[in-house]
Amino acid sequence: MPHGVPNRQSTLDEVAELAGVSRSVASRVLNNAPHVSRAKREAVERAVHRLGYVPNPTARALATRQTGAAALVVSGEDPSIFADPFFAQVIVGASAALEEAELHLMLCLAASERGRRRVERLLRSKGADGVMLMALREDDPLARVAEEADIPVVFGGRPVGLDPRWYVDVDNLGGARAATEYLISLGRTRIATICGRLDTEVGRARYRGYQDAMLAAGLEPYPPEAGDFTEPSGAAAMAALSARHPELDGVFAASDNMGAGALRTLRDAGCRVPADVAVIGFDDLAVARISDPPLTTVHQPIEGLGREMARMLAALINGQAPTPLILPTRLVIRASA
Repeated sequence: MPHGVPNRQSTLDEVAELAGVSRSVASRVLNNAPHVSRAKREAVERAVHRLGYVPNPTARALATRQTGAAALVVSGEDPSIFADPFFAQVIVGASAALEEAELHLMLCLAASERGRRRVERLLRSKGADGVMLMALREDDPLARVAEEADIPVVFGGRPVGLDPRWYVDVDNLGGARAATEYLISLGRTRIATICGRLDTEVGRARYRGYQDAMLAAGLEPYPPEAGDFTEPSGAAAMAALSARHPELDGVFAASDNMGAGALRTLRDAGCRVPADVAVIGFDDLAVARISDPPLTTVHQPIEGLGREMARMLAALINGQAPTPLILPTRLVIRASA
């Protein structure tokens, strides 16, 4: 039978497969949507001609609602949060993966009431083809809204109290346990932790990892001194710990920024690191390499977190069924421990 005269109606999936593009890209070409490369547009047009594809009117009407954009929503009030080294790396990874899927990246803040309402409208009006949610705290109303949304939602890290269908996380508990176990292997027995916010799952998981390692070694965990993952909060937490527990010989800080703050406080107090107090952070940010002394830390694939979130979201937008993903961590030994 000649090309263009098939014996049955071709499908959009067949067009996409023949053109070598994703289903969403093929759909955008057929609906004359922007943000599709010339090469992919021409490949889809050739496949349509070869298969004799005729779009289904109902499916076409639904497809025209696609925006060609994905949103990264962070629960924070300060726009400078996107310049934080952690979130900057997440954005780099997500942006690269979305570019491969020919989706644009939208950035949204959602901690204030106004910001939350804006994101709720985005979710309910389908102002994006999908959403990635990060840094949610306990009882954040956005988590419930996201669970009920009619568009795909991928969580960056698991929210407290929810079991989302799609998320990408890192092994926070295992990484924190490995850091504490390493301090114990150095002969340190009086080890405290500067934990992150305990109304977040990441803060709780890293604290549990510290507790698990201490109890497994027959050591009594110290009560946590909480920070907010920033350098000033780490400095303040270290000052409080030193005042209450001058006997400390080890500290696990649940982020590199807090670890750098702890190092500053110890240095200002005349403590030698690691001779008097050994310190380990978490993240493996640039600050860990340039701190004084360089900070032993737990490496997590931050850019990979953003990349895998975006890939999972693109798969959902394309009608696939990905599974949740936990990324590994590893210890990076430097001079502070």
